[in-house]
Amino acid sequence: MVQPLFFPGGDIGSLAVYGTVNDLAMCGARPRYLSVSLILEEGLPIAQLQRVLQSMQAAARRCGVQLVTGDTKVVERGRGDGLYISSSGVGEIFSPTPITPRQIRPGDTLLLSGPLAAHGMAIMSQREGLAFESPILSDAAPLHEAVLDLLEAGIPLHCLRDATRGGLASCLNELAQQAGLAQQAGLGMQLQEAQIPIDPVVAAACEILGSDPLYVANEGVMLLVLPAEAAEAALASLRQLPLGRQACQIGKVLQRAGPVTIQSRLGTQRVLDLLSGEQLPRIC
Repeated sequence: MVQPLFFPGGDIGSLAVYGTVNDLAMCGARPRYLSVSLILEEGLPIAQLQRVLQSMQAAARRCGVQLVTGDTKVVERGRGDGLYISSSGVGEIFSPTPITPRQIRPGDTLLLSGPLAAHGMAIMSQREGLAFESPILSDAAPLHEAVLDLLEAGIPLHCLRDATRGGLASCLNELAQQAGLAQQAGLGMQLQEAQIPIDPVVAAACEILGSDPLYVANEGVMLLVLPAEAAEAALASLRQLPLGRQACQIGKVLQRAGPVTIQSRLGTQRVLDLLSGEQLPRIC
């Protein structure tokens, strides 16, 4: 669900494909087949529907997946927000070992595949009618190629997560909780603020709209948790692809129970808790 349906750098159609492809990739799977269900609001222009379907077709072709089945329903005017898309996918497991929060260990390194917050700010800037000298484009993109390259290179991946709704901070809190429960031991995570890439225009938009980029949704950025000794090889692999050119190491996993923390450029620390209040609606 996204509003508007068309935004700088993407639309609801490509977003549905990339989102499902990325969910499969985060499990270490090669995406193969997708199903798509459309919920159309009465009065949706046929031209818009055709544009969305063409975008989905192009996105599926780019990802090497097939749209094999689906369904269509129409709801009354005013009850469907234009268009909703429900997608589901099937993939072929490619990773030799499970990629889950259960595999996270103290001493692991945290990597980020690219700059934060572009997707959420692209949508919010358009909603608010903000214009910048350099337009903000959504980062929506498929991540499976980057993951498959890492696996083919034999790089061990303990956990992967695309930092979508709730952003990087919420993603880290969820992983810390899940990993700690699985191992029955406390695990903490610490970030280095100076190492987290954020485009200056995106940062300016976040400041204007009062949003913390660490909590803003992304659609083409993933968090990687892996052994520290594999970090350099993983970064080299990621940087060979356009979406990973700014990949970087942003922190580490600690052997302690406690909140996710971030060290500022001044050396102080603050807690990154789960997002409080309402998340941005209809963002992904």
